[in-house]
Formats: sequence, structure tokens, C-alpha cells
Amino acid sequence: MNARHYLPLILMLSTSVISDDRISIDLRGGGRVTGSLLTEKPDALFVDLGHDVVRLPKDQILNRQKFTGSEVASSTTTPATVSEDDMDGFYKTGGMDGKSVRQLVDQFGEGVISIDTPSSNGSGFLLNGDGYAITNQHVIAGETRISATLYKKNPSGALQRVRVEEVEIVAMNPLMDLALIRLPKREDLTYKPCSLSVDELAAGDGVFAIGNPLGLERSVSQGIVSTRNRNFDGLVYLQTDAAINPGNSGGPLFNLKGEVVGVTNMKATSGDNLGFAIPIRYVKDFLRNRDAFGYDKTNPNAGYRYMDAPRRGKPAVASSKSVEGRPGL
Repeated sequence: MNARHYLPLILMLSTSVISDDRISIDLRGGGRVTGSLLTEKPDALFVDLGHDVVRLPKDQILNRQKFTGSEVASSTTTPATVSEDDMDGFYKTGGMDGKSVRQLVDQFGEGVISIDTPSSNGSGFLLNGDGYAITNQHVIAGETRISATLYKKNPSGALQRVRVEEVEIVAMNPLMDLALIRLPKREDLTYKPCSLSVDELAAGDGVFAIGNPLGLERSVSQGIVSTRNRNFDGLVYLQTDAAINPGNSGGPLFNLKGEVVGVTNMKATSGDNLGFAIPIRYVKDFLRNRDAFGYDKTNPNAGYRYMDAPRRGKPAVASSKSVEGRPGL
């Protein structure tokens, strides 16, 4: 029996034999695999268990770490990991289990930014250390000057505002209301990105948002997922009862592992606790195809518009008389 075709049989394997070249891998099914890493492919790890070699798909790996002592330390906190879903490092995935919202905000909050334009402000979040970030298309649409504000911790632990000018628009998708922007590199500034989720949410799962509602910087609101498949104009949105207000637009909606699960972009103005976010799977698709949505300010055809459908003509046998003053066809 080839073990690589029977992943469920491997989930309960564990060993206490430890050496410097061995790793421990926690799987989404709840089991753990311990062995020597032979090779890493884009979609899988190949691990030598001593009596067999197994292939572990990366989308089934929750955490991987090297041994540092005589036994694997038990902990309620799962370190952040990178999965095959990271588009060769353009963004990262993975979060932290077993932490409070306060701890998660402290851990990942530096990746949330404020977006400022001459006419409005909104929110966004960093994707990587090169300054790429996500926001809503409607936050920056039609703007000629965009800046961003980061909130960095100083040595005392307090947050310090750092303003970055000349933010570049890289790509925009008006249909999905998503925009990719890039903050310029600065020698005195390190960008700390957020992590994107690889898990699906369910109604009732806890979430929290960080943003700048009504210009109130670094506001945190907490709630649950009310439903994960609310339909508007043919697109599916996450609905949440976490407070979402103007200024939150483009900011991240986090799960309780500190992973971004959506981009907040609208609310129902006629009711309370009815906020909506673009699911992270749409964001990943947008990033994967970002070249197709590339922004060029010198190209008048960079946008799109729908053409009116041709009007239905009258049958050939119709009378040529005018109808209520209209000429015959």
C-alpha cells in the first residue's frame, strides 16, 4: 500500500525521535507528522518517516516547525505559516491560534494603513514587504494624488504615524471594487504585511475589522459572520455585524487567527449591524490576474463601459405607420 495515496492513514502518526534535520507538521485533520523533509514542491512536501516517504499537500498543512529540543513543545498558539496559495511570495498566508483580539491587533495591526486622497479617506492593508497593498477601487477612483499613513510601534510600544506620499496605482477592478496600490520604498521604513486566510468561513465565526471609520484612525470593531454568501449584483459578499462605516472601506476583515478573510466595502444605511466585505477568494483572483487590470493613467481605454444592447426591431410585416407620433421602422 503506497502511503502517499492514503493521507488519512498518516494523520495519527507521531514520533519522539528528534534530530536537527527533522520537522514536525500539524495537519488540518488534527494529526501530526514527524520526519525528515526530503524536498519541497510548489504544492506539496515530501517527508521521510523512516519507514516510508509521504507526500503532504500544502493545503492540508496547518503548521510546520523544526525541532528545537528533546520533544515538541505543546502550545495553544500556532505560528504563522506560508502555504502554496501565496503566489510565489506576493502575499503570505497563515495566522495565530489561541490569541485574543487585543493580541491579534497588536500582532497584525501594523499592516493596516489609512488611505488619503484630496476628496476622501479610506483604509487598506499591506500584502508584502515591497509596499503592495489592497484597498477599494471606489476609495481611489478618479484621484490624482494618493498618500498612505502607517502606524508603526516605537521602542516604547506606542504607535507612531508615518505618512507616505506618492502612492502608485498598480491595478483596479471596478466590478469587484478592488484596487492594488504600491507604497514607495523608503530606507527608514519596513512594511509589515497582513496574512491572507486559506480557510473558508462559516456563519457564526468570529471576525473583527480595523480601519478608519469617519476618519477615526485605528478603530477596531468585533462581531461575527452573519452569512458568507450574500448576493449583490451577481457577486457574493460576506455579511457581518461588526461595525462598518464610511472610512472602513478598503480595510481588512480578520478572522480570530489574525488572517484577512475579506475587504470591507459597504454597509446597509437603512439598518444597523449590516456590514459587508469582499471575500478573500475574490482578492486572490484579482491578484492572480492583476496584469489584466493594470492601470495606465496615459491610456484613455484603461477603464471599461458597457455597450447598450441593440434594440429589438419590429417584424418585417409590421405597418410603416407612425405610432403615437414616432416614425415607422
